Amino acid sequence: AECRLNEDNYSLEAALELGGVSLGALEAALCSVVIEAGGERLVKTLGMTQCTKALEALIKATYGALFEYLVRRVNGCIASGVELQADTSGRTADDSFGAASVAETAAFIAVLDIFGFESFDTNSFEQLCINYTNESLQQQFNRFVFKLEQAEYEREGISWKFIEFPDNQNILDLIDKRHTGILSVLDEQCIQAFNSDQSFAKSLYDKHCDKGGAAGTAAFAANNGQKVRGMFN
Repeated sequence: AECRLNEDNYSLEAALELGGVSLGALEAALCSVVIEAGGERLVKTLGMTQCTKALEALIKATYGALFEYLVRRVNGCIASGVELQADTSGRTADDSFGAASVAETAAFIAVLDIFGFESFDTNSFEQLCINYTNESLQQQFNRFVFKLEQAEYEREGISWKFIEFPDNQNILDLIDKRHTGILSVLDEQCIQAFNSDQSFAKSLYDKHCDKGGAAGTAAFAANNGQKVRGMFN
C-alpha cells in the first residue's frame, strides 16, 4: 500500500516549519526513492516498513546535526572576547564546529566518557556503535597510559612494578577485525544482493559460534532453536 504523511498529525506543521521544507518535499523524501538507471529516472513508492526506517534515519540525522550545532554554539560562547580566525572554507570557528580554528588562548569543552559497556533488554545497532566507540577509547587509553609508558620504563631501565590491566583487544577484534568482525560481515552482507537478517546471523554463527570457525574463537553461543530465529546467547 502507498504510504503518505498523516496531515492530521499535530506535530507535522511544527516539523515542516522547523525543517524549512514543504509537505510535498518531506513526503517525497520519506515515502519514495528515486532510482536512476540507463539514463532514466524512476520514482518508486516505499512500503510502511521502509518509510518508518527513512523516518528513523531522518530523526537520527537531525539529532546529530543539532548536537553539533549546540557544541559549536557552546564553544563559541566560551571563546567570547577571543578573535575567531577563519578556516580554509572562509567560515569562522563558530560556523565550522568547535574551537579548532580559534586562537590557542581560547577555552574549550572536552568531555571524554570511556567507561561503561551498556547492555539493555533490547540492544539496537546504535547501541553496538556506542559500545564499540567506548571500547575503542578504552583501548586507546590503555595503550598510552599503560602499554607505552611501561615500554618507556623498560627502555630507560627504570625500576617499577608491572601493572596488570584488562586488555579489550578481543572485543575490538570481534567487532571490527577484517573479514571476521561483526561490522566487516555486515558490510559484506550489505554489498551482496538478496541477503537478509537471517543470512547475516548465519554468517556470524559460522565465524564466531564454533572454535573451528573463521574467527578461530567462540565469541557467541546459540543452540539450534536460537539459530532458526536468528538469536544468540
